[in-house]
Amino acid sequence: MVYITEDMVRRRAEHNECEIFSLEEVSLHQQDIEKIEHIDRWCRDLRILYLQNNLIPRIENVGRLKKLEYLNLALNNIEVIENLEGCESLQKLDLTVNFVGCLSSVESLKHNIHLRELFLVGNPCTEFEGYRQYVVASLPQVKWLDGTEISRSERIQASQGLDEAKRRVWEQEKEYLKRRAREKEEALRKDAGEEKGDKERKPGFDGRWYTDINTVPVLEENKENQEVEENTMSPVSDEERREREFWHTPCSFTPESRLEAHRHLEETRKAKEKEKEKKPKAPRTLITADGRVMNVNEPKLGFSLTEDEENNTIVLNLEVYRHMDTSLIDVDVQPTYARVTVKGKIFQMVLPAEVKPDSSTAQRSQTTGHLVLTMPRAEGEIKVTKTVPRRPRASQSRRSSSPEGNKRRNSVPERLEVDPSKHTAIDLANIVPRRDAKEGPLETSRLAPPAKTFSDGFVDDPDVPPLV
Repeated sequence: MVYITEDMVRRRAEHNECEIFSLEEVSLHQQDIEKIEHIDRWCRDLRILYLQNNLIPRIENVGRLKKLEYLNLALNNIEVIENLEGCESLQKLDLTVNFVGCLSSVESLKHNIHLRELFLVGNPCTEFEGYRQYVVASLPQVKWLDGTEISRSERIQASQGLDEAKRRVWEQEKEYLKRRAREKEEALRKDAGEEKGDKERKPGFDGRWYTDINTVPVLEENKENQEVEENTMSPVSDEERREREFWHTPCSFTPESRLEAHRHLEETRKAKEKEKEKKPKAPRTLITADGRVMNVNEPKLGFSLTEDEENNTIVLNLEVYRHMDTSLIDVDVQPTYARVTVKGKIFQMVLPAEVKPDSSTAQRSQTTGHLVLTMPRAEGEIKVTKTVPRRPRASQSRRSSSPEGNKRRNSVPERLEVDPSKHTAIDLANIVPRRDAKEGPLETSRLAPPAKTFSDGFVDDPDVPPLV
């Protein structure tokens, strides 16, 4: 059973800075609440109250809400309209899909003089003959009933035949109350039978009593057939069969059946939670027994892994959520892999080369929030450099076609080719111009005098000093 607590109301009052004494609107829908309480003491200034889709059987503890203008109690287990006289400012009441069968209880709304809209769609009372005429005549202040505006002519006709409408409504109401009493008794017997279980019911395996001796062979045959069926039927299929029988078995639309469906859903949910507790999730394998590192992406984040050849580094760009706090991220860089934990979920990536963990850096982008890991390569890693391709000569192209030429070319270091016409140094070999043989000897205008030759073969060189 779920109760309305102060913590529940404060969590629904975030728009009011979690203050409940000055709260004007609160939404407590879909909380499986089974009783209205504390609201009239904690939130005196409340104007709008949402309590739809719960398990509330009675309207109570709202009489002190003098400023309440809108009350939504759709999809609950309410059978009687009551305890709303103190809601002086009530303008709209929604009781869609409840179990209001006592139609005469709408007369309690006569004191709510500001009531303008009333919704009773989906209640048993709407099937009564003269339902709309009775409500229109009983509540002259209501302008809209079940989403349809009440015209002036409809109100005049309803007031003229009010006595006859009341008589018919009361007769149908008595029949409905008798039927509801029988439904309550059946629900009590069913609950008592379920509690006693199979201990009090002692029939055979198929739910019947057998007193005739001649039926024994038949029983044995049925027992054998049942054993075969039980062996072929798995526990999962049996559970599915029971689930299908529960939802496909016809039943009357009553507060008891709605509670039973709710309990069944709760039991199914708890059973699934117990199964999860019994079978804990196996831990994910990050590193195998033989030392092999696995790639893991539990947070399912986008990423990119690139190699920066100029700086000899490996860069991992992980697309972390932009508004996630950095304290929820843990980075661990190893020589062969990088591991990032994001809100308890592991992202692990094997690196293409060995890196230096101590020199690695982790940064987050201020615009995108992405996490960038920069990991320099370890010492000894070969740094790839770009080479300029050269045009091979004709002789080399002929030799390169053979395997021996390829091998020789790989062993010889590559050198750049220089065009002989592009020399910038002075060519000393051609500094003195020479004449052709026909033109005579070399020009002697700028040269030293020739050496004298004597008869005995001595050569007098003018550059050699004379002997003393």
